[in-house]
Amino acid sequence: MNDYTIAGLRFRIEGHTSDLATLGLDGFAPFATTSGTEADCTMRLDVECDSSIFGRAETLGMYDLSEADAECRFARCDTGHLLQIVRRAQPDRPVMLHKEYGRGYVVGNPLAGSRADLPLLRFGLWTMAALTMAGRRAIAIHSSAIVYRGQAVLFLGESGTGKSTHTRLWRENIDSARLLNDDSPVIRIVEDADGGEAVVAYGSPWSGKTACYKNESYPVRAICRLSQAPHNRIERLSTIRSIGALLPSCPPAFAHDAELQDTLCRTLSDIIERVPVYRLECLPDADAALLACKTVFDS
Repeated sequence: MNDYTIAGLRFRIEGHTSDLATLGLDGFAPFATTSGTEADCTMRLDVECDSSIFGRAETLGMYDLSEADAECRFARCDTGHLLQIVRRAQPDRPVMLHKEYGRGYVVGNPLAGSRADLPLLRFGLWTMAALTMAGRRAIAIHSSAIVYRGQAVLFLGESGTGKSTHTRLWRENIDSARLLNDDSPVIRIVEDADGGEAVVAYGSPWSGKTACYKNESYPVRAICRLSQAPHNRIERLSTIRSIGALLPSCPPAFAHDAELQDTLCRTLSDIIERVPVYRLECLPDADAALLACKTVFDS
């Protein structure tokens, strides 16, 4: 049994293959913690799942996991949500995960027998963690997060729009700016020291191709959606446009379940009440980073 604390939540992995770092998921090592208190989510990943439950389940949505050339099926049954991930080259070896309703409990087969398909395991863990976070006002959001002056700024955008390039430009041109996470930090609404509520960004074990796994957290200063342009221009978005800017970067499974989508939108609304959201049309140059920094921190 191994415990990991991510965004202030305790995730417990049970079974004989419970140390995720030794399996090759190095990003989990900084989040390892001592066991003891009750877990927010317990996962048993070495179970030979009954595939018939997937046959009886209602499919909510299908989407690609492009980095693994795999297809994901998100479904639900009487007892919970289901995720099936199938590599197109290995259709007879699906990864299956089942998260029960009303409990932080997950069973699955990513580590059963000789299985140890790390990309599929990593994505399955991310989806199960995201489902757990949903009811705790936390969102694993596809973005690159920078830390500056003790606060975090998250940059969102479609794949290939330059999120990692932009945060690199911050680090190269703005003294003391540093990377928190390059793919999937977690945003969570938490109680602050004065009894109010604050929006906090947490590092996570999921950082894409950049090995940046920091078990750190910072208040969120701003969120910014990037788009490529022949100029550098930034504007603050209205509430409605802010929701539209954030939704595409949230876990894809949520878009296929009305209850999950409602929960997500409530959390996003609470975040937007407390944090400004911007749209940055930009070139991949230092001036874009300097413009964003000045707008977010000095205006």
